[in-house]
Amino acid sequence: MLGTFQQSHIRIEVEASAAVIGDSLLRPSLLSRWMWAQRFSPGMPEQLHSGLTFTNWVGAVPIQHHVEVAESNCLRLLLSQGIDGYHEWYWGESWVQSRLEGVSMLPLNLAQSVSLLSLREFLLKQKV
Repeated sequence: MLGTFQQSHIRIEVEASAAVIGDSLLRPSLLSRWMWAQRFSPGMPEQLHSGLTFTNWVGAVPIQHHVEVAESNCLRLLLSQGIDGYHEWYWGESWVQSRLEGVSMLPLNLAQSVSLLSLREFLLKQKV
């Protein structure tokens, strides 16, 4: 894999319950609404589950995701193709944390920051 090893860990506060945050991360229909910069594979299930593999695209770059863990407070994705690494999400009442590590030519820290800000905005709109 071409690129550089990158890692980023970010935790933010959000005005949402753990259940609402979890739905926003585990339900592809909601996930695709706030991850607007990515296109997801057609035919996604209603909810992410362990063992599921899917692809999304950032522009022309495919990123394959293998769901290693999908629980009520965490999601762990193994990444390949455009990013070789993993992405972990943890959440609770009023907070969400993201840890991303991998080798890629994409600017992972920037992408992670934009994703978390987009999630925060999405959750604020859900509350209204």
